[in-house]
Parts: sequence; structure tokens; C-alpha cells
Amino acid sequence: MRLSAFRALRPTPEFVTRVAAPPYDVVSRSEASRLAEGNPLSFLHIGRAEIDLPDHVDAYDDRVYARARENLERLVGEGTLVREAAPSLYLYRLVMGGRTQVGVMGCVHVDDYERDVIRKHETTRPDKEDDRTRHVLTLGAHAEPVLLTYRGAPAVDRLAEPAMLAAPLYDFASPDGVRHTVWRLPEPAPWVEAFAAVPCAYVADGHHRSASAWRAAGQRRAADRASSPGTGRDEEFNWFPAALFPASQLAILAYNRVVTDLGGQSASEVLERLGRIGRLSPARDPVPRQPASFCIYLEGRWSLLELPESSIDRGDPVSSLDVSLLEARVLGPLLGIGDQRTDKRIDFVGGIRGTAELERRVDSGEMALAVSMHPTTVSELMAVSDAGRMMPPKSTWFEPKLLSGLFVHTF
Repeated sequence: MRLSAFRALRPTPEFVTRVAAPPYDVVSRSEASRLAEGNPLSFLHIGRAEIDLPDHVDAYDDRVYARARENLERLVGEGTLVREAAPSLYLYRLVMGGRTQVGVMGCVHVDDYERDVIRKHETTRPDKEDDRTRHVLTLGAHAEPVLLTYRGAPAVDRLAEPAMLAAPLYDFASPDGVRHTVWRLPEPAPWVEAFAAVPCAYVADGHHRSASAWRAAGQRRAADRASSPGTGRDEEFNWFPAALFPASQLAILAYNRVVTDLGGQSASEVLERLGRIGRLSPARDPVPRQPASFCIYLEGRWSLLELPESSIDRGDPVSSLDVSLLEARVLGPLLGIGDQRTDKRIDFVGGIRGTAELERRVDSGEMALAVSMHPTTVSELMAVSDAGRMMPPKSTWFEPKLLSGLFVHTF
């Protein structure tokens, strides 16, 4: 696959901790507003610029995108963000809870995304694609990187080890305790050559950002061809920023479910029907320890549902996923949940929040039932992508997250 160095806009070291922010899509408007309060340098003023406008202004209003551009130009004009002197690649190391992952930050090409050299596992929502496409085109920049993974490449590993002996560009801990360390790689050529031997990569986190980069490039190509025939795939807007991590270093957390009501049934009726689906017993632990099992929180207690292995087609990479099994056997037929992408009776809770958050939402009366999931594995993700298939929505939750604001790609 193709990897390219780029002249990033990035924070000066003195401002990096004030600029760095969570990705736009993991915080709500109110959370983003609270996190950025009193900090005009926070990148949330660019990724979630609606926080700088009155609450009644819709997040997709034209003023939001204009404000995002203004805020980016302000950070550049003030010298908070500076442009790299030469096209560069970077190493980006994250350490969370004693686990380390090291990725290469550079730009990848939209044609590789289109040709499935960069493979997907998630269906995107048109409204979310529209939003980020407008964001990219209004800013003339890709504001946040995509997280990609790939099967191990020894040539990349050999380059990474000595590179991390140099003094880092950034080295700090974010408020959630994750340590972020970045090295600039002064000689991109060996890295570009090493990734040319990598046959494909997989979108781990950032499907909407990837799709939006591809759409934005298509729109720019069409506009440029109309005004200047002969332009096309060589311009900078065809590249978008990505951090590429070896699959062996990544971990997926569970993406848990909560349901607003029991569809007119009593709790005892739901439990009785669950017992007909699989083996139901009191749960000793609210986190399931093996696939095809689910911990269900209902009326103040946890139950463990274990599906019979003989009933699962392990040859099908999608239907054998725990998220698929739950959808097909519990959410749909038992609770009447339709399309998980649009059904308002279901919500999703990232595993980083723990099972206490599930209990809180049910005990408060906000939700009627919660399901603690066994996490999808990276191997399952790649198997689905290799088969050209898509996972059900909210199948994976990657931690730690890449911070926004460290690398902006302009065109």
C-alpha cells in the first residue's frame, strides 16, 4: 500500500497538551463544550465548532463549518499550530494500562480506499459522511487521522526500534492517563518502501473520516477537471492522514448495549424466554469470559446467557460474531429491536465505561435492560473485511484513541 510523507500542521511542544483533544465522534456536544471550556486552544473548537455557537444552532449549520475554519486559521495565525518544514512521517506511541502500541503516522491514498487496499468492516451513515465531507472541504484540511491496522511487517519493526531512541517531539499524558509519545522521522523513504510491501490495511477506527476523505477528493477532482483539464489523482487532496498500527498490538473493548424497554413484557417473561435461547444462570461476573455468551442486567441482577456452540456456523465470519448472534437471537426476536442503526430503543456504551455505567443506566430507570458483551477480536475484524462483508453497527471499540490536533493535513 502507498504511504506518503506530508507537511503537517502541528502544535508547538509548549502548547501540545492544550491543543490535543479527544476525537470529534467520541464526545457529545455538551461533553465537548465542557472539555474545551476556558481553553481556546483545544482542538475541539475545530472538530466540534458548534460549541462556540448558541445551543439552538444545529451541528450541521453552515456557521459551524465556517467557525471551524476560522478557529483553525486563528491557531495558525497565533503560532499555536506550525507547519513542518519538510514532508515528514512520524512514529506515534500510545501506552495505556501497561499495554503499548506504536504506529506510523503518514498519509494514505483515496484510490487505495476505493480499490479495497484499505479495507472496511462498517457501513457508514450518510448524514455523518456529509458532515465530515463538508468539514474537510470547508477547512481545506483533514483535521483528524484514521486508525488503520495491518498484519505485521518485520521491515517496519526493524525501522521503528532505533527511531524511538531519539529525542521525541512530544511526550505527555492525556487526562485519561494514556501516555502519548511522538517522534518525527527525518528520512521517510525507507518507511514508504517498507509499506509498499504491505498488501492491505484495515480501517480500525475512522470509517466516516475515510469515506469523507474519499468523497471530498472526488468532489475536488471533478471541480478541478472542469476548470483545469488533466488534473486528477496526484494532487494533495487525494491523500488523508492515518496512523498504521500492527494488528498484534491493538486491543478491542466490548461495545455494550442498553435497551429502553422490554417490549411490553415483564422481566420474568424475558428471563423465561432467554432460558429457551441458551443456558441461563446467575452471573458470577458481569463481564462474559468467552464468545457466544452475554451478561444481561435486568431488575438489579446479572444473568449469564450461554449459546450452544453447535448452533453457531463458525464458517460465516459475520453471523458467528457475538454482536450478530445477539441481534439475531435476542434483540430482534425477543425484544423487537429492528435496525440497530436507526431504532431509538437501543443505545450503545463503549467498554471503556465499564459495567457500572450499564448498571447506572438501568437502575436510574433510563433503560430497562443492559447487555455486557464479549469483545470482537482484531482477527474477526480482518476476516470480515477480507470476505468483503460488513459487521453489524457498533461492533468494535478501540482504546486508546488517537488524539486530535497533533497532525493536521492541509491541501
